[in-house]
Amino acid sequence: MEAPDTGVDDMTKLSYLHEPAVLHNLATRYGIKEIYTYCGNILIAINPFQAISHLYDTELMDSYKGAQLGDRSPHVFAITDVAYRAMNNEGKSNSILVSGESGAGKTETTKMIMRYLAYLGGHAAAEARTVERKVLESNPVLEAFGNAKTVRNNNSSRFGKFVEIQFDACGQISGAAIRTYLLEKSRVCQISEPERNYHCFYLLCAAPPKEIEKYKLGDPKSFHYLNQSSCYELVGVDDSHDYLATKKAMDIVGISVEEQDAIFRIVAAILHLGNIAFALEGEDSSVLEDDKAKFHLQVTAELLMCDLEALETALCKRNMVTPEEVIKRSLDPLGAAISRDGLAKTIYARLFDWLVKKINVSIGQDPDSKCLIGVLDIYGFESFKTSSFEQFCINFTNEKLQQHFNQHVFKMEQSVYQEEEIDWSYIDFVDNQDVLDLIEKKPGGIISLLDETCMFPKSTHETFAQKLYQTFKDHKRFVKPKLARTEFTIVHYAGEVQYQCDQFLDKNKDYIVPEHQELLSTSKCSFIASLFPSLNAETPKSGKFSSIGSRFKLQLQQLMDILNSTEPHYIRCIKPNSDLRPEIFENVSVLQQLRSGGVLEAIRVKCEGYPTNRIFSEFLERFSILVPEVLKENVEENVACKSIMEKVGLSNYQIGKTKIFLRAGQMAELDGRKAKLLGESAKVIQKQVRSRIARKCYVRIQTASICIQTVLRGQLACESLKFRKRTAAAVKIQKSARRKSASRKYTNIKSSAIVVQTGIRAMVARNEFRSKMQNHSATIQAATEEEEKDSGKEEEDIGKEEKDNGKEEKDVGKEEKDVGKEEKDVGKEEKDSGKEVEEPEDKEPEKQPTVEVQEKEELPDPPVAVLEQNKPDKTYVSPDKEQEVTEESNEPYHIVEEISSPIQDVLTAEELPSEVEQLKVLLIGEKKRADEYQKKHAEAQELSEQRRKKLEETEKKVHQLQESLNRLLFSMSEQFSQLKTILQTPSSSKPASPPIARVDYFDNSDNSDASSTGSDFAFPASGRDSANNSCPRPKAPQVHVKDATATEITGTADSDKEGAFDDYF
Repeated sequence: MEAPDTGVDDMTKLSYLHEPAVLHNLATRYGIKEIYTYCGNILIAINPFQAISHLYDTELMDSYKGAQLGDRSPHVFAITDVAYRAMNNEGKSNSILVSGESGAGKTETTKMIMRYLAYLGGHAAAEARTVERKVLESNPVLEAFGNAKTVRNNNSSRFGKFVEIQFDACGQISGAAIRTYLLEKSRVCQISEPERNYHCFYLLCAAPPKEIEKYKLGDPKSFHYLNQSSCYELVGVDDSHDYLATKKAMDIVGISVEEQDAIFRIVAAILHLGNIAFALEGEDSSVLEDDKAKFHLQVTAELLMCDLEALETALCKRNMVTPEEVIKRSLDPLGAAISRDGLAKTIYARLFDWLVKKINVSIGQDPDSKCLIGVLDIYGFESFKTSSFEQFCINFTNEKLQQHFNQHVFKMEQSVYQEEEIDWSYIDFVDNQDVLDLIEKKPGGIISLLDETCMFPKSTHETFAQKLYQTFKDHKRFVKPKLARTEFTIVHYAGEVQYQCDQFLDKNKDYIVPEHQELLSTSKCSFIASLFPSLNAETPKSGKFSSIGSRFKLQLQQLMDILNSTEPHYIRCIKPNSDLRPEIFENVSVLQQLRSGGVLEAIRVKCEGYPTNRIFSEFLERFSILVPEVLKENVEENVACKSIMEKVGLSNYQIGKTKIFLRAGQMAELDGRKAKLLGESAKVIQKQVRSRIARKCYVRIQTASICIQTVLRGQLACESLKFRKRTAAAVKIQKSARRKSASRKYTNIKSSAIVVQTGIRAMVARNEFRSKMQNHSATIQAATEEEEKDSGKEEEDIGKEEKDNGKEEKDVGKEEKDVGKEEKDVGKEEKDSGKEVEEPEDKEPEKQPTVEVQEKEELPDPPVAVLEQNKPDKTYVSPDKEQEVTEESNEPYHIVEEISSPIQDVLTAEELPSEVEQLKVLLIGEKKRADEYQKKHAEAQELSEQRRKKLEETEKKVHQLQESLNRLLFSMSEQFSQLKTILQTPSSSKPASPPIARVDYFDNSDNSDASSTGSDFAFPASGRDSANNSCPRPKAPQVHVKDATATEITGTADSDKEGAFDDYF
């Protein structure tokens, strides 16, 4: 196909598959910041050397979750997701191999892989210190103590790392383990320009001032292990910030504060240890060079918590064990410096191993886990100007990984094609098996010869080089440089590398100086002592020699075994330029990396071969759902597989003996169609299930709602019944309250009317009485004047008679005063009765003072003496007035309350029984009347509306009555003032005015009723007319005597008008 302007995302789609086309496609995509490109199922990642926004955020991770390879643009998340889904679906462990040169971006790619795996199989975000969190936070810790700046990379991993992430049956991370390989110990003591030592040394020098003072640190330029290079800082890196981040990561992975303090004490001690310089003393012994060296020795001893003299002895002397005795030998300054550097490297290596072990213990492994995903981040191919034992081991590792790649992509693929006898053209590729044999073959390999040389005490690096020259002089992968005595060249798959074997022997020896071991095992710091257990506590050594090379070869073989047991996925990291600058693409450098990584051969194999193959049974089990009728037919498996491919419409596949081989992308297409079919089927099933669930839910809700409605309606009915009952009760209460209120109003109005009638009738009676008294006085005066002419005897008799009359009048005045007092008492009783009428009628009727007859019946008959004491004084009234009072008292009238009049006949003992009988008769009559009133009241309740109108009319009449009463009182006050004037005019010889008697009566005659127009009151015309009236009176008169002498009626006319009404009540 013709490549578009933006390039193709999978280079197997290129029409012309050659090196220029591959380079052009990668350069085009790199120019538009597309750093990932597929090569079949291999991902090529080009380091951009800059941050690209939104390339690794959470939204992008969510978009790659569950996506098929090729559905989205190439990305490291896509390869990781394929490995994760393959592990879950097939139940087989997978591995992701990240390879490339130093500076190609392997470490960052590994971080992204682990981050995406934590996203897929992580636990809830609220959980603290989960397994995936500890795995992620282990990276900053290991980078601080295992990474350094090299010529090619600012953050180069100086150790190999293989992370095994374990998953449970649910696909969640349940454990992890970190395996490290070949830490570059020599970097602790020796670095070259422009490299840096391990990051932890610079981080500690940038720590807060308090910690710098605690560890007696200073500028990195003042330490020998750091000032061998002029590079102390990295562009864009803040060491002080990274120091705090590293301590925070240590907290998360489970390193305590005490352990952190011990770790940084050791790091500081190594820096001070490097500043201990030695000088020659005598011929072959050494001593501390100066006071500065002594100061650093003392600080080192303090930090390591060991004896100062023992530390100096361990650095400057050695013990030689002979059969007879132990000889202590002094070291020259060079030997002491080597001893010092060896101690520093040993301490740092033990510290790094402890960190890895501590992280693994903190993370924890899941023994029940059946599947894992391994992530390999190991150093890339290295070729320096001076390549030593470390580069030899690193390149040996890359040769192993390349062989694994070749076996998986080329050898195994083509061998399977041959076994299955499919149509396949063989493709040549570079096989590096001969290089591996050169390095690790036993016996006769370079590592075997190195161990053999190390076993001889007198062997040197020149001896080792001569053995190599003699053994491999005819090997095509081994080259002896011209004029070289300690150098050799190996032709690796990525190119030739020349090694200098000057330090091969020392670096291969895996031992620690006994003096150093003894010194540190006795440290007072428990952490340091645990790093160097005593020789007795260590496992006894076997008689076989152990070397770094042999141990590393064993670890590498174990790694290969793990990778061979997993399904590998490859990510090839490419460094676009050697200057580590963005947007620069060097074709020569990239092409060399593509060749050494076997990418071009992989592209050809993927294009011309069949990268995917499955056994017939597995294929049918996986894809028979696409053509279900195939299983119903009784045909062979290969025929069934062929039928499925034909029905689906795919071609260019191969049918072998036991397997079906598919071209690149065909498996993904089959999986896509299967997923689509399953999705449609799942929709149908979901529709039915959801319909059934919805139906059940609807029926359940309907039943529940009916029950709820039943209960609610019952409650509403109960509430309605209660409301109706309360309404009915309220109506009854209101009816009774309104009845009582109406009765109270009626009683109040009636009582008020009776009081007003009583007052007015009393005033009228007094006026008539005063008029009669005046007429009588005038008659007496006229008779007196006529009799003065008679004889003197008659005058004397008359004079005596007048004196007697004067006494009688005085007595009458006294009686009138008593009557006035009693009238005031009666007024108070009337007011009290009015208050009692207004009180609630809930009180018992026997407590109301208005029914005096019942009280009299209940009380026992009082004794005669008490009755005699209660007799009022006798009032003398003329016979004519007595007749008038008698006649007036016979008039029938109704009053609410019986007023006890002071003018009563004296009851004798014989008359009491008859009076009691009369009272009983009256009580019976009152009860009958009360029953009649109750009946009338019941009728009045039924005619409440009519009664209301009548009450309104009655209130109007009361207002009219009050107005007429006010007018009447005003006219009466004028009459009283005239009467006062008349009473003040008689001479002193005349007797005092007789008392004025008030007579309460009602006129029942037809004339009086007819004469009252619109009023309930009846006023007789004159006293004589009343006296001449022949109508019988049923009751004795009730006469109230009021003293109206001149001494009582005083004041001005205005005051008389104002107080006239009060004087008579």
